[in-house]
Amino acid sequence: MSYPFGCIVVGSGHAGCCAALSAVEAGCQRVLVVEKGPKEWAGGNGYFTAGAHRTVHGGLRDLLPIVQNVTPAAVATIDMEPYSSEAFTTDIMRLGGGKSDPEMVSAVVGGSRDAVKWLAEWVHVPFILSFNRQAYLVNGRQKFWGGMVLSVEGGGKGLIAAHQQALEREGVDVWYETPAVELILEDGHVTGVVVLRNGQRIWLRASAVILACGGFESSPELRAKHLGSDWSRAKVRGTPYNTGDGLLLAQFAGAQLTGDFAHCHSTCWDANAPDDRGDRELSNQFTKSGYPLGLMLNAQGHRFVDEGEDFRNYTYAKFGREILHQPGGYAFQVWDSQTIKWLREEEYGDDVVKKIWANDVAQLADNLISEGLEDREAFINTIAAYNAAVQASQRERREVRWDPAIKDGLSTQSSQQFLALPKSNWALTLEQQPFLAVKVACGITFTFGGLAIDPETAGVISASSGEPIPGLFCAGELTGGIFFGNYPGGSGLTAGAVFGRKAGREAAKLAEDIYN
Repeated sequence: MSYPFGCIVVGSGHAGCCAALSAVEAGCQRVLVVEKGPKEWAGGNGYFTAGAHRTVHGGLRDLLPIVQNVTPAAVATIDMEPYSSEAFTTDIMRLGGGKSDPEMVSAVVGGSRDAVKWLAEWVHVPFILSFNRQAYLVNGRQKFWGGMVLSVEGGGKGLIAAHQQALEREGVDVWYETPAVELILEDGHVTGVVVLRNGQRIWLRASAVILACGGFESSPELRAKHLGSDWSRAKVRGTPYNTGDGLLLAQFAGAQLTGDFAHCHSTCWDANAPDDRGDRELSNQFTKSGYPLGLMLNAQGHRFVDEGEDFRNYTYAKFGREILHQPGGYAFQVWDSQTIKWLREEEYGDDVVKKIWANDVAQLADNLISEGLEDREAFINTIAAYNAAVQASQRERREVRWDPAIKDGLSTQSSQQFLALPKSNWALTLEQQPFLAVKVACGITFTFGGLAIDPETAGVISASSGEPIPGLFCAGELTGGIFFGNYPGGSGLTAGAVFGRKAGREAAKLAEDIYN
């Protein structure tokens, strides 16, 4: 049985929805989305995000027309620097060690501002300024930091809800519990996809197929194969359905693989979260991003990262990986009363995370033994050495003031005393009761390696010819070549929108050529 469609999108996440809606906007008739998971799992990994979109912008006035949570009175209290194309490009290339494909990066950066405008105006995504995540209230002013300022009302849940409403509004059908199992190839052209629906294989004909079904992060076997054996125990942050299907489908069609298959987007994640899937209710609240305000120590009582190396949204992807490689694959985040009040309620609320309290460091160490702390004395000594180094630095640099909204230079290093592993910014002593600790693990979000695509059209590149495979496109986490080793927060959703729009427009052109 054959069904003629203008475009078929595989995957119902953010990038897939962008592709489908872009195809409709460009005039494509009969757009279909097929989704492996059931309807209650719609939205892929986008559902589990904070909705953060990193984009080029000219400052606050540039973004006011697309955000919904800034009153006229609040405008005068906001400090927000412009974020240029050069800064965005530099951030991706810097964190990727210069390995990212320059043309792919240029496409993401160059298309970012137009993409968020399109999402706001055409999809009706309810963008907000991320006050509670990317700004600190300092001396009565909201000071944004780290380049990334946009989020979505309701986070990933709000983002996917907007997409679903737009799909319904535009008449796009979504078939759930319908995995794609094979691409239809005719004379080197992709002319459709074979799906399983109600237990039967169905051949669906289409002028174009867009793969937007994520990476292989939900497959323990593929994680162990590509990322290393430790990754079999990482906690899946989002959907359990991203098991590498898109890679297999595209390779059958002769697609070229590219990018960093040895690394992924990970994060500091609640150690008590589910192992193999995200929680649809708590979703991104399992993130534990407060480590720059305190310390992280492993099971043996030692620090293993510079918690103040950079702003959180430039370090969490690689720090999640470092947690995984610690003994037992977990660690403890620790604060005292000076910074506890700065922790995000969404992530550290009493109803979200298990908290371990104490009146002094020794008692905290005792209380953490049942949570997996193996060396009580090392834990106490590590914090004592840290405190001494901070005090020595503060005596030498009395003019430096703690400010979480800038890289304040308040560190553990001085001419008199220093640590082999510094804390480079935001270093306050841990000595004022009460003390708080939470146990964290590594949560994997998406994998970096994927399909090679044409950065202008999102067409999937053939491994044999080096040219795009006619009729096959790709968007979202399945694309390779953008991120290597690390990742600037908010770039993933932006990339999904940029290449999703490109794929949808190109699919519409093919449909027009065929049906006319």
